Amino acid sequence: MQTEVLLPLIAYLLLVFGLSVYAYTRRQQGNFLTEYFLGNRSMGGFVLAMTLTATYISASSFIGGPGAAYKFGLGWVLLAMIQLPAVWLSLGVLGKKFAILARRYNAVTLNDMLFARYQSRLLVWLASLSLLVAFLGAMTVQFIGGARLLETAAGIPYDTGLLIFGISIALYTAFGGFRASVLNDAMQGLVMLLGTILLLFAVIHAAGGLHTAIDKLQQIDPKLVSVHGGDDVLSLPFMASFWILVCFGVIGLPHTAVRCISYKDSKAVHRGIVLGTIVVAVLMLGMHLAGALGRAVLPDLKIPDQVIPTLMITVLPPYAAGIFLAAPMAAIMSTINAQLLQSSATIVKDLYLGIKPDQLTNERKLKRFSSWATFVLGLLVLLAAWRPPEMIIWLNLLAFGGLEAVFLWPLVLGLYWERANATGALSSMIVGAVCYTLLASIDLHIAGLHPIVPSLSLSLLAFYIGNKFGSSARETALKPS
Repeated sequence: MQTEVLLPLIAYLLLVFGLSVYAYTRRQQGNFLTEYFLGNRSMGGFVLAMTLTATYISASSFIGGPGAAYKFGLGWVLLAMIQLPAVWLSLGVLGKKFAILARRYNAVTLNDMLFARYQSRLLVWLASLSLLVAFLGAMTVQFIGGARLLETAAGIPYDTGLLIFGISIALYTAFGGFRASVLNDAMQGLVMLLGTILLLFAVIHAAGGLHTAIDKLQQIDPKLVSVHGGDDVLSLPFMASFWILVCFGVIGLPHTAVRCISYKDSKAVHRGIVLGTIVVAVLMLGMHLAGALGRAVLPDLKIPDQVIPTLMITVLPPYAAGIFLAAPMAAIMSTINAQLLQSSATIVKDLYLGIKPDQLTNERKLKRFSSWATFVLGLLVLLAAWRPPEMIIWLNLLAFGGLEAVFLWPLVLGLYWERANATGALSSMIVGAVCYTLLASIDLHIAGLHPIVPSLSLSLLAFYIGNKFGSSARETALKPS
């Protein structure tokens, strides 16, 4: 166990807990659910940008993505940059309209919005179950990434690291709620930025300069410096699919959407778009380029996902490695707390209160139930992460795609198509989920396209056809009050 690496990381975790305690003391009076799950919709532009970025950038971006860049080369770095407009798209498409309607309906979750728009309890149950299943997979990826970081960089055995990481994140999220989540996201975004920039420069220095690093990659495999990447994996259909999966489709991710109903005012949205896009650009370029160039420093890694933590302890002094180990740890923790809160909000608000609406006024019971739901979910994910796969990026993309296939069209068309109805939305959800599950499970790529492309295409068609057979919702989400 490397004490010099571990001590700064322990200090960082203590700071995270400190912010959670601070957030707990700053809780405002009023509706508990709005405070615990949305922080009373009080985010400013800087915090909005950081929480959206930190929530979006996860273990896949700091562990899986650089691991893929290590394996496939500089072509994967270019591919990663197509995620650049993700924050702009999310806030631009959802943004003001989504937040205004959420306030009108007093919506706490994405499913609250769907129910207000489509007036279908069946749709809410289907959406809730889909969200929980996909989030269990997505959070498992984050737990695996955190444990691998501790294993590789600090010398802690995988199982022990998983316990430390899992229990820590479950406790601080359960304790602090949404306000703790976004405050930590703001701090974690800054840590990620600093860690990414310094690690990239350290990798280039260790490789003997940028030109020397690229020469070494070319000697290992000329395809590592080509646009198509090692193994010629980066075909045009694959790149188009990847853009839909990790950029356009992000609009439909529930934990991204909920950030769009919790900011303070329109100024916060505009500032969030600009700052968020800049932060995503720096982090995506820096981490993926570090992963690709890292092969010039560490040419023989057996597990690509270990490239970032291994580089940290190779090219940085031990204490510096411990400090910058906090950067990918920050990315992982911020994504998990967003997904944990969204999952527990689904259990409490959409399922439990859907069955027992009379409990809405029992604030004491709701507080206890919400915290326990968050903590128990964290422990369940910890168990699921006990035996991890070799490359976590594929598991993460599977969970992402499942959420997008279910939520994208009901969310976007519900906002912008006045005639959209529950039959169309249900048809879209079912077809999207079934199509994506089948194509992904048999690993079928029609015309070289990722399963998300035919799944979203068929779910859009299903929405249109189903809409012909349904009747309009009693209350539309599009007309002004």
